[in-house]
Amino acid sequence: MRNMLLVIAMLTTATLLPGCAQMQSAMGGSSALTELVTKQLGVSDSQATGGIGSMLKLAQEKLSAGDFDQVAKAIPGTSSYLESAKKLLGGGNVGDASGLQGAFSKLGLSPDMVGKFKTVLTQFAGQSGNGNAGNLLAGALK
Repeated sequence: MRNMLLVIAMLTTATLLPGCAQMQSAMGGSSALTELVTKQLGVSDSQATGGIGSMLKLAQEKLSAGDFDQVAKAIPGTSSYLESAKKLLGGGNVGDASGLQGAFSKLGLSPDMVGKFKTVLTQFAGQSGNGNAGNLLAGALK
């Protein structure tokens, strides 16, 4: 009987582990988003983190606190991304679209990457959040 329970426990664990890995990946926070950006856009981890952080910093500057909170809830690890942007920007603000391009330039990314990052980030926020988060983020990044 004990051996039978052990076999059942092992089979249950083996069955659940792939699902756990997928759930962890989906909800895995900043590393999941960073991984998504690096794979889809062919950039390094530091470029992904800095680019995401710069975009979130601009959104934080433009959105009301309540609206930015919705975006932050949709993007796990927002504080880490903002910290990366703070280091990249020397504590300054992004300000506008040209400031965002300047931040991307510091990362060694061309201006056209801003739009590509925006697409990935807003889709991620829309899928991870309540749907409105992606729209709020897209509006702030215009």
